Amino acid sequence: MSEHKPISPPVRQKLPHEPPAWIRDGDPFFITICCTPRGTSQLCNPVTAGIIFESVRFRHSRQDWYVHLLLLMPDHLHALISFPGDRAMKTVISNWKEIIAKKAGVSWQRDFFDHRIRDDRSYVEKADYIRMNPVRKNLISDATLWPFVWEPDRIS
Repeated sequence: MSEHKPISPPVRQKLPHEPPAWIRDGDPFFITICCTPRGTSQLCNPVTAGIIFESVRFRHSRQDWYVHLLLLMPDHLHALISFPGDRAMKTVISNWKEIIAKKAGVSWQRDFFDHRIRDDRSYVEKADYIRMNPVRKNLISDATLWPFVWEPDRIS
């Protein structure tokens, strides 16, 4: 008689989120942060967006990060962000998520997705992808009219 061992469910891998030492300070990353549960609108309302954008602006001015572009969708956000060499990306984002959870009541999924932008072409592609996300999701027909966008030089 053969023994059957119970099958364990897969264990979710933790992403490293730490750029290798050879990455230059200030290289941008494409970041995606999701809410839980997915499919519920937590981010796209004026009050929550205002809290998020004020926090982004504050941390941007404090040089915790340099946010090139941040766009809110109902249940996630996309951003292009650079981090100073003396700040760990995972720590900066985790601390920010904790503050937003407390101030705005946002329920975040654990962790986040990051992808280093390697060249100008990739940067433009990701920025276009981010800006067009509300159009692809049929939330708006003209990306320039989406109100839930933060850019450092944009007047809001």
